[in-house]
Amino acid sequence: MKLPKLTIGDLTLDLPIIQGGMGVAVSKASLATAVSSEGGLGVIASVGLGESTVVEQGYDKSSSTSLRTEIRKVTEKGVPVGVNIMVALSNFQSLVEVCAEENVDVIIAGAGLPLRMPAYVGKSTVKLVPIVSSARAAQIIYKTWLRKYDRLPDAIVIEGPAAGGHLGFKFTDLETGTAESLESILQGVLPITQEYEKQYNKKIPLIVAGGIYTGQDIAKFLSLGASGVQMGTRFVATHECDTSDEYKQVFVDATEDDVVLVHSPVGLPARVIKNAFINKSIEGTRFKFSCPYKCLLTCEAKTANYCLAAALLNAANGDFDNGFAMCGENVHRIDKIVSVKELMQELVDGAEQYTG
Repeated sequence: MKLPKLTIGDLTLDLPIIQGGMGVAVSKASLATAVSSEGGLGVIASVGLGESTVVEQGYDKSSSTSLRTEIRKVTEKGVPVGVNIMVALSNFQSLVEVCAEENVDVIIAGAGLPLRMPAYVGKSTVKLVPIVSSARAAQIIYKTWLRKYDRLPDAIVIEGPAAGGHLGFKFTDLETGTAESLESILQGVLPITQEYEKQYNKKIPLIVAGGIYTGQDIAKFLSLGASGVQMGTRFVATHECDTSDEYKQVFVDATEDDVVLVHSPVGLPARVIKNAFINKSIEGTRFKFSCPYKCLLTCEAKTANYCLAAALLNAANGDFDNGFAMCGENVHRIDKIVSVKELMQELVDGAEQYTG
């Protein structure tokens, strides 16, 4: 299969590949620029960008200022840019408004249903792309956005149970392997979306995420009705990824047995790479921390075992004694660090080998 272009509203990408937003401080301007320069869509993760100035400026201002800086680093290169924003963030609205003011191409929002997001973008032409993990969630967004804002999503990301980071499934279903598969969710969302497309004369591309690893995987899901894919884990092991070399090496060294599910302070299951920090957390150890951020609406700092933002930032900086990395289910398949250009070419070549 020759990979087709991906069109989202008035944005057309040469390749139907979106790089997933990865926080904290994992996917920033360097990675996003590299992916967009190769024909995909690079995505900045908005969470945790302003930690160095949070004490002086306050969490909201430091986050907004830092996000604006990262966005401009990409846009000055003349390539498209997306931003991932977690709905569970206490400053979700402020970050969406920054994206609208900076005229980013796409906002991708997950870790909760972004039911109010259209209200925050004003007359901006930014494309709005919610993340869902079920046909029911997609239907809720379609109905709510139409009723309240007279608009539909410009695309939808469908995230399956093999994804990295926070997951929109029950912990027990993930643990037992009974969570609905990505293929099944796609088949549930497709007919619903096609009805809205027909009724409102609007194309709503479906972008699948979670466990996409090869070009053959991409081609397979395109043949099943998806318009594109979102990939996160594979882009960590690239030279251009914004995180530390130590962080990337953890992905290269990870085995299948190292991948575990944990209960995140966000209140959602999360897939992570096991280390001493994670083991202590699972055993009930409570790490001493203060909370200067107040970043998550659902985080109870008084009862949480650790500060999620601090732990992820520590790991991004190479300090795995005091942090850990989130990952997708297929992280154990990574065996080397490559350039974004090499990875994108591998994916294109792999897709061409797909025969169905």
